[in-house]
Amino acid sequence: MTNASAVPLRRWLPRPLPDTPSRIFCLPYSGAGASMYNRWPDTAGGAAGLCPVQLPGRENRMREPHFGTYEQLAKDVVEALLPAMDRPFGLFGHCSSALIAYEIGAVLQREGLPMPRTLFCSSQVAPHEGPYGSYLTMTDDQLRAELVALSASDIDDSVLDLVTEVLRADVEANKAYHPAEPVLLDTAITTIGWSDDQEVAPELMLGWDQYAARVRRVVLPGVHHTFLDAPAKLLAHFAEGMASDD
Repeated sequence: MTNASAVPLRRWLPRPLPDTPSRIFCLPYSGAGASMYNRWPDTAGGAAGLCPVQLPGRENRMREPHFGTYEQLAKDVVEALLPAMDRPFGLFGHCSSALIAYEIGAVLQREGLPMPRTLFCSSQVAPHEGPYGSYLTMTDDQLRAELVALSASDIDDSVLDLVTEVLRADVEANKAYHPAEPVLLDTAITTIGWSDDQEVAPELMLGWDQYAARVRRVVLPGVHHTFLDAPAKLLAHFAEGMASDD
């Protein structure tokens, strides 16, 4: 592992660490930082604290080098966040970050460390069936246009250049991620599909059944980015998934 633990925990977890019975570490998808969870509450059901994770190379960590590969990032996240994994915890990832969540679980299992109670994997095919997604074949100009379309406000050109560079590096990490075969994890998995998702249809997520003995499939109403508004049904599944090991 690297010296990821030398980076202050508050830079990995920008929100105050909640003193709740359980925690869910929420990973940003490609090109984004922890601020993508700004519309999310602090907890799900009052008992599961929601903890957005800030990755290096973006937002307040823009001056840090990019993480490189998902395998390296997972090792760094485990090293940095292990002190906060001192109670039942879960991992949430949407789209590309669902793969990061899985890789973190794989690292924890290999190292004999505490395992997440549940992996919440939203809008992503199983790791061995990828890489998958429209971003993977886009040019830089197309990625830039996507960022503009997703932004709620105008972005300065210089900032847009930086974010496009981060998105490109994230996309390349996604394209390079090729797990050879499924690894059965000692955790539960909840797959979360969205009924009108044009990017990853719910029926494409069945491959996750090979990654845990306990896999629960959920399809919620919405499109690919509905999760950003923290819909009540999503939060309810978080609370349910963290309530017990059953």
